[in-house]
Parts: sequence; C-alpha cells; structure tokens
Amino acid sequence: MTSAVADDTADQQVFGGVDSHADTLHIAVISDNGGYLADAEVTTTAAGYAAALAFVNAHGHVIAIGVEGTSSYGAGFTRAARQAGLRVGEVNRPDRAERRRIGKSDPIDAYAAARAALSGRASSAPKDAIVAGIRALHNAARSAVKARTAALNQIGNILITAPEAIRAKYGPLKGTERTDALAPLRPAGDAVHTAVLTALKSLAQRLKELTSEHEDLTKALDSEVTVHTRGLRAAHGVGPDTAAQLLVTAGGNPERMRTEASFAALCAAAPVPASSGRTNRHRLSRGGDRAANAALYRIALVRMASDSRTREYVARQTASGRTKQEIIRLLKRAIAREIFGCLTTTVAIPDIADLRPLRQSKNITLTAAARHLGVWPATISTLERGMRRDDNLAHTYRDWLQAA
Repeated sequence: MTSAVADDTADQQVFGGVDSHADTLHIAVISDNGGYLADAEVTTTAAGYAAALAFVNAHGHVIAIGVEGTSSYGAGFTRAARQAGLRVGEVNRPDRAERRRIGKSDPIDAYAAARAALSGRASSAPKDAIVAGIRALHNAARSAVKARTAALNQIGNILITAPEAIRAKYGPLKGTERTDALAPLRPAGDAVHTAVLTALKSLAQRLKELTSEHEDLTKALDSEVTVHTRGLRAAHGVGPDTAAQLLVTAGGNPERMRTEASFAALCAAAPVPASSGRTNRHRLSRGGDRAANAALYRIALVRMASDSRTREYVARQTASGRTKQEIIRLLKRAIAREIFGCLTTTVAIPDIADLRPLRQSKNITLTAAARHLGVWPATISTLERGMRRDDNLAHTYRDWLQAA
C-alpha cells in the first residue's frame, strides 16, 4: 500500500511557488489541477535551498516553480533551482484587489506564486546572473553621484547663511574652483567662523573623494560593459551608465525576450492601446523599468544634439506638426529596437585602434585635428579611445590623417 502511494506521488505533476524574504523563503506545492498539497518555510542559505528543492520534489514531478523576486531576495533560490534543472518563472506581485480579497501572508503569497506557474502567468524566464557584477558597480557609482550631489547642496546651503566674510570669499566661486579652495582650509577665527569653515572643509574633502571614487567606478563599469557587449557600448550616445542600466534591465540572457517589442515594453517605450468604441488611439506606457526608460531618454537627447540623421528626423517630424515630446517618444521606441539588436546579436565594430598612432606619427595635436574636422577635441579623444562610435567621422578622420 505504501509503495503504491509512493508511486502515485512520483507520477503526480506538481507546481511550486516561492515567496522570498531576506532571511527566509516560503515554498508551496500544488497539484496540476490546482489543489493545495503542502507548504513550508526554510532559511535563505545553501542548506535551506536544498531543503526547499527536496520538499517540492517529494510531492511529485516538478513542472515549474514560480518565484517572486528572482533578481532580489529570490536570487539565491533561483540559481539553486536552475542548477537542479528546474524551470523557474518570474512572478509579479499580486494586484491590490486580489490582496484585499484574500489577505496577505507568506503561505498565501507562496500558493499564489504556484498558481501563477500553473496558469502560465509566470512564464518569463528570470534574468541570468552574469550581469550581477555590472549591477553592483552601477549601484555603487550611482550612490557616489547621489552622495556627491548631497555634499554640493550642503556646501551651497552653508554658504547662504555663513558669516559675510566667508560668503563673500567663497560664495562667488563655482564648481571645482570652490572645492579646491575649501578642501585645504585651516579653520581659524571666532567660534562661528571656525565651525563653519570646518564644516565646509570636511564637505569639500568628501566631495573630492566622491568625485575620484565615481571616476574609478565608471572606468571599471565601462570595462565590464565593453567586455560583455562591445556593440552596445559603441552605439552613438550610449555611455557607461546608460549601457549598464540597459544591460541590468535586459539581464545577461536577453534572448528570454522573444522580440524587440518585448524589450521596448520592458523599457516602457512601447505605446499601450487605449481604444474604446469608435476611438482608436494609443497612450504612453507608465509601466516597465523607469530607469531603463530614462536611459533611452538620455540617449535620445544626445542624438538630437549631435547625430546628423537624428537631427534630420527631428526636423521632418517637427515640420509634420509633432511636438518635441512626441518626437522623443518615437525616438525612444526606435532606440529600444536598436539596443535590442546590440544585446542579442554580434555587432561588427569598425577598428579604430590605428587612429591615435597615426595622428601621433604625423605630430598632429588633438586641437588641430578637431579644428580641421569642425568638432571639439574631446570628440576626437573619445573616438580614438573607443568611447564614442561615429563611423562617418572615423572614416573622414582616417582619410584626412593618411593624406596629411
């Protein structure tokens, strides 16, 4: 009798669901007809993940497991499950209406995740962990920028209410000139002057350290992004920060998105149907990854300012009566299509390694080259170092150097 029950359990098809937290995760198992079988709580450790997988496997043949937070609290379990050969799907948080109706608890959320796996709603493959290092560098770099901005604002606020002598001396200074003047201060004077100058000196030194830290992190981030996908980094208007954000959004396995429209929707750059009756229209998507949408926005602005084809496109659309906001939305959709191609295919990048040695062999300065080509010296410098892709400029530059 026991053997027959064990055979029935082995033949049974089951689905799992996981509600993940920082220290624990709750796993639930349901049958292929939606019946609740069992649930349990384990710790977020290697032993806990092994126990969770053994628990769900003990109830039958596992078809799929839905996990809430595959890129956050559920990342460890997701890796363990995929290494065990199980299919894992990303589960979106239940909507508010359903939560108000059935309540909220760890078992309720775990069973909801299992039902999502059963119904097919949890069909999205989780992001690959390959970009975990890029995500860490990107977060650290952004944190340094935020802290630097906070220090800058604090210096400005202190100078507004500082004693007149201090405000008159350091208030008119701007940017690095002000920071360089404040960092080596030796506070002196009465108690108020000493306290204010001490605070300004501390903030200025912090500002210089954060600036240096951000530069180092950006260099490391640029190196990682370039190794991972050189084509994306070489696209016009895509810097280390925007490339990293788009990589983090797509994950290390962008092929999990079936089409470029899926990536556009993920970046909130795809129009959403908003038709009713005789009205046929689309509206702006307010979902998706807003950070990725902001990255597309920055790329669009750069191209509108410096890319000739984009400027011609903007001129045509403006002439047809579109507003700047509408044009930017169209550009973001087109850029999302291009970025998806860079992420999923191998993009051939023209070799530019010969440009700098060729210029130096002719004893031509960056300033002279930039003046001849009608661009800024920084444009030539970033082109030579592979930080900017402009094939037309590179060809023109090379032909001029060879003829010089």
